[in-house]
Amino acid sequence: MTTYVLVPGFWLGAWAWRTVAADLRGRGHDVHPLSLTGMGERAHLARPDTDLETHVTDVLNLIRYEDLRDVVLVGHSYAGAVVIPSVADRMPDRISRLVFIDSGPLPDGMSQAEFASPEEQARNAELVRTAGDGWRLPPPPWAQLAAGAAELPGGALERLEELSVPQPWATVTAPARLTGTWEKLPRLHVLCGFSVEQVRANIGIVPAFRHMAVDDGAYRELPGWHWPMFDRPAELAAILHEVA
Repeated sequence: MTTYVLVPGFWLGAWAWRTVAADLRGRGHDVHPLSLTGMGERAHLARPDTDLETHVTDVLNLIRYEDLRDVVLVGHSYAGAVVIPSVADRMPDRISRLVFIDSGPLPDGMSQAEFASPEEQARNAELVRTAGDGWRLPPPPWAQLAAGAAELPGGALERLEELSVPQPWATVTAPARLTGTWEKLPRLHVLCGFSVEQVRANIGIVPAFRHMAVDDGAYRELPGWHWPMFDRPAELAAILHEVA
C-alpha cells in the first residue's frame, strides 16, 4: 500500500480527483485528495488574504494531523508548480516522491502568475478587477476549453461548470520560497499539454523550466487535456500506481 496526497490546481477541489482516487483505492492504496482553503467544499473560507502560504499550510497540516509518512505527493498545475515543492521543502522526511501533473516546480522567488505571458497576466488581472471583486480569479469558460479535449466522460463538463470556484488572486501572485531541500526527493513529471522534447527545448532558455531537468525516466507522456483527471483518469491512476 502506498499513501497518496492529491492536490488540485486552480479552481478545483478534492472532488476533481474522485475517479482517480477511487481507482487507486481499488488497488489497495491510501488516498487523500485535498481541497485547499477557499476551494471545493471549503469555498466559503476564501478571503482576500488567502495566499500560497495558506495553501502550503493546508497540505502540511493534512500530513501532520493524519500522521502520513512515505507520501507520494501529487500536484496538478498550480499545485505542482508552487504548492508541493514548498511542502516538500519544509517536510522532506514525510515525502517519498513528488509527482507533477502537467506542471513543473518553479524557481525560488517566482509566482504562478509569472509563468504566464505578460499579456495573459494583464488579462487575468483585469478579470480579477472587473469580475472577481478585486481579489478572485473567476473560473475559465470550461465548455470552450473542453473543445480541446478529445472526449470527456459524461457529466465531467457539467461538474466542472457547477463545482469550480474562483481562485484567490493572492495564491497566484505570491512567490514560492524554497531552500532547495525539496530537490533531493525523487520526482515524476506527467506531461499532457507538452512533450518531453518541448520540455527539453525550454530547460536551458526559459527560467520557469529550469527545475524540470531530470532523467528521461522521470517523465511520462499522457497526451491530452491539461486536466487528465477528467479526460484520462484511468491512465493517470495507472501511472500513479506505477510509482507505488
